Amino acid sequence: MAKKKKASQETKSKGTNDNRKKFIIGLLLLGFALFLSISFISYCFTWQNDQSLLNSPNFSDPNLNAYNKGGKIGYWIAAELVGHYFGLGAFGIPLIIILIGLQLLKYKSVTFTKSILAIIFGSILLSVVSSYIFSFFGNTRTWLGNGLGGIHGFYVNRWLVSNLGGLGTAISLVILIIAYSIFLNKNTIFALKRLFFASIEFIKKLISKAIKYIFAKTKRPDKQPVDQTENNKEERREKDNDNDDDIIDLTNEITVREEEQDDPGESDFTVIRNPDEDETVNPSKIKHDIEIEVDGGKQALLDDTLPDYMLEGSEIYDPTRDLLGYMRPPVDLLEDYKTRDAKVSNAELEKNKDKIVSTLNNYKIGIDKIIATIGPTVTLYEIVPKAGVRISSIRRLEDDIALSLAALGIRIIAPIPGKGTVGIEVPNEKPDIVSMQSIIKSAKFQEAKYDLPVALGKTISNETYVFDLAKMPHLLVAGATGQGKSVGLNAILTSLLYKKHPAELKIVMVDPKKVELTPYEKIEKHFLAKMPDSNEAIITDTQKVIYTLKSLCIEMDNRYDLLKAAGVRNVKEYNEKFVNRRLNPLKGHRYMPYIVVVIDEFADMIMTAGREIEEPIARLAQLARAIGIHLIIATQRPTTNIITGLIKANFPARIAFRVTSMIDSRTILDSPGANQLIGRGDMLVSTGSDLIRVQCAFVDTPEVDKITDFIGKQPGYAEAYELPEYVSENGDGDTIKNVDLKKRDDMFEEAARMVVQYQQGSTSLLQRKLELGYNRAGRIMDQLEAAGIVGPSEGSKARQVHICDFKELDVLLERLRGL
Repeated sequence: MAKKKKASQETKSKGTNDNRKKFIIGLLLLGFALFLSISFISYCFTWQNDQSLLNSPNFSDPNLNAYNKGGKIGYWIAAELVGHYFGLGAFGIPLIIILIGLQLLKYKSVTFTKSILAIIFGSILLSVVSSYIFSFFGNTRTWLGNGLGGIHGFYVNRWLVSNLGGLGTAISLVILIIAYSIFLNKNTIFALKRLFFASIEFIKKLISKAIKYIFAKTKRPDKQPVDQTENNKEERREKDNDNDDDIIDLTNEITVREEEQDDPGESDFTVIRNPDEDETVNPSKIKHDIEIEVDGGKQALLDDTLPDYMLEGSEIYDPTRDLLGYMRPPVDLLEDYKTRDAKVSNAELEKNKDKIVSTLNNYKIGIDKIIATIGPTVTLYEIVPKAGVRISSIRRLEDDIALSLAALGIRIIAPIPGKGTVGIEVPNEKPDIVSMQSIIKSAKFQEAKYDLPVALGKTISNETYVFDLAKMPHLLVAGATGQGKSVGLNAILTSLLYKKHPAELKIVMVDPKKVELTPYEKIEKHFLAKMPDSNEAIITDTQKVIYTLKSLCIEMDNRYDLLKAAGVRNVKEYNEKFVNRRLNPLKGHRYMPYIVVVIDEFADMIMTAGREIEEPIARLAQLARAIGIHLIIATQRPTTNIITGLIKANFPARIAFRVTSMIDSRTILDSPGANQLIGRGDMLVSTGSDLIRVQCAFVDTPEVDKITDFIGKQPGYAEAYELPEYVSENGDGDTIKNVDLKKRDDMFEEAARMVVQYQQGSTSLLQRKLELGYNRAGRIMDQLEAAGIVGPSEGSKARQVHICDFKELDVLLERLRGL
C-alpha cells in the first residue's frame, strides 16, 4: 500500500510539473505572438522611416531608435518576414504561434491540425493574390520593401502569369480562393449554389419582363382623340371602372393560383386563367399596364392580410436548404447478386405437380385445375378442388404433402384470401438471391409517393414489396437467430436512406449488442438523433435507452402542443402549413422531420429494465403516429414475456422470420406459418388482416459501409439532431446511501484527479481515459459522489464537480485515507 501511495504521489508530482512547464511555455508563446503582431502591423505604416536601420552599422546603438512599435528587434523581424519574404502572408506566423500556445494551455475550442493547415494555406494564398492584384497599380515592387506579397508572392505570381497568362492566373486564383473558403466553412458551397441559382432566376425574370414589356408595347390600343366631348369622357370613366373591377378579380385569381404552386421560385410570374375566363374578363377591356396594376393589387392584398414572416419573399420554405448539395447514394453502391441456374425448370414444376396430385388422390381429394406461380425462393401451386371437397381435409394433409415432396417449408393456405383456390407453397430446389440493388432500382420503389417508403424484397409472384412505414405506423420484427432479422433491418434502413433527405428523416438507433448498427455511426451528423451531451450516436447502454425513450415522449408532447397551436391533426399537415409559411417560427414553430426509432435485441432490453422500457414504448406506440415518430422493434426471442399483450396491441404491422415453434409464430403473428418458413430471409409480413410471404432483399455489411461512407463524406449538420433533455427524477441517490468509502476502488484516486482535471463528472469519461468497463466506472462514480467530489446524476448531463483544484482534492483524499 505504501509503494502504491508513493508511486501515486510521484505520478502526481510529475504530472503537475509537466503541466506547469506547458502553461509557462504557452504564456510565453502568446506574449511573443502579440509582440510579432504589433511589430508587423506597425511595420506596414513605418517601414519607410525605419529602412535606414537595416544598413546602419550602429544598429545596436541605444541612442538609435526605431519608429516601429516593436522597437529595433520588432522592426528587424518584420522587415525580414513581411518586407522581404512573405509580405501580408507573414501575418499567419503569429496566428500559428497563438494556436500552439493555446494548445499548450489546453484550450479545446479550436481544432488544432485543421486550423494550422488553414493558416498556412491562407498565408501562401494571400501572398500570391496580393502580389497579383496590386501588380495592376503601377510599380508595387517596392511596397513594404518587396511588394505586398513579398519575394515569395512576386516570383510565384510571375511564374503563373508566364505559364498561364494574366486571365488564366486570375481564374486559377479565384478557384483557389473558393476552394479555401469551402475548406474553412462547408456551408460556402451551399451559399455559392444559392447565389448561382438566384442569378439565373434574376436573369430569367429580367428576360421575361422585357418580353412582356415588348409584347405590351406592340399590343397597345389606339389612343382616343384629344378633343373628346364630356359624354365621351364620362363613358370612358365608366369603362375604366369596369376595367378596374376586372383587374381586382384577376388579382385575386393570381393570388390563389400562386399559393397553389408547388414551388413559386421555379417559375415566372404568369397569369393563369380559368377555362371560362373569356366570359368573365374581356381582354379588350384590360388596360395595357395591367401587369403593374396586378402586382400592386397583389402586394396590397398581402400587406393587409399576412404577417411579416410570410412576406419574406414569395418563396416556399425549403427544409433542405441547409444541405442543398446533399446527394442521395447511387444505386451502383449495391451489389447485384445474380445466381446462376436459379430458374425453376419445367421438369421441377411437373414433378411437384404430380406429387401433389398423387398425394391428394390417395385421400380421395379431386382437383379440377392447378396453377403454378414461381417466386424467387418459393413456388405457389394454386389448386382448384372439385365441388364437395372440404377445405379442412386439404389443410390436414400438410405433413403428408411435405413428406411426398421431401421438402421443408411447405405451407398450405386454405383458402387463398379473395380467391376460390387453395395454395400450397413449395420451396424451389435452387433459390434465387433477391439483391437490394434490384429492389431500389425497381419502378415501384422509385415512383413510390409514400412518406416513409420501405422496400423489403419480392413477393411470391416476383413483385417488389413496398410499404409506407408512416401508415403502419410501427413495426415489430422477430425471428430466430440467423434467419435474416439483421439483414431485414438493414434493408429497411437502406430504403429510407435512399429515399429521404437528412432534413426529412432522423433515426434513433439502439443496439445492445454494440456491433449490429455500428456502420451507421458515420451518418451521425446527417440522419441520427440523440440526447444532448451524449457521446455515442448509437445507444448501447440500457439506462441511456430509458432516458432516450422518455426524451422521445417529451418530444412527442412538444410536437402535439405545436400541432394544437397550428390547428392541424398530423405532422404532414403541419409541415405543409409550415413550408407554405403559414406558421410563425418566432412562436416556436419549426419544421418537423420524421423520427424512426430502431431498437435491436428488444428482449435484452426487457430482461434488463422491464417496465421502465415497456411503458415509454407503449406510450409512444399509442400516441406518436400523428406526430411522425415511428418505432421498429426487433427481437430473436418472440415469447409472451417479451412481446407482451401491451406491445402487440400497438404494433399491428409485424414481420416474422423463421421461428422454431408454432407457439412463437402465434406470439408474433397470431397465427401459425412462421415455423414453416425456410430461413435465409424468408418471411411473413402481417399488416393487420393478410399474411404476405416475402423474400427479404439481401444487403451485406460491405454494402452498408459503402452507403454510409458516401453519406458521411458529404457536408452534414454541425451536430446530430438533438432530442429534448431528460432529467431523472430520482437520480442515483438511493444507491449512494449504500456506498462504503472504506472499500474504495483501486482506481478511485486516479479517477478523482481525472474528474477534477477535466471538471466533468462523466462515467463515459472514466471509461475512455482509464479504460474501464461501464459497471466499474459506474461504481467509482457512485464513490466519487458519496465522497462529495461530484454531484448527483442529472440524467444525460454530466455531473457537477464540487472540487475546483488539486490542492482541495489532496485535503479530501488525505481525510479519506484515514478512514
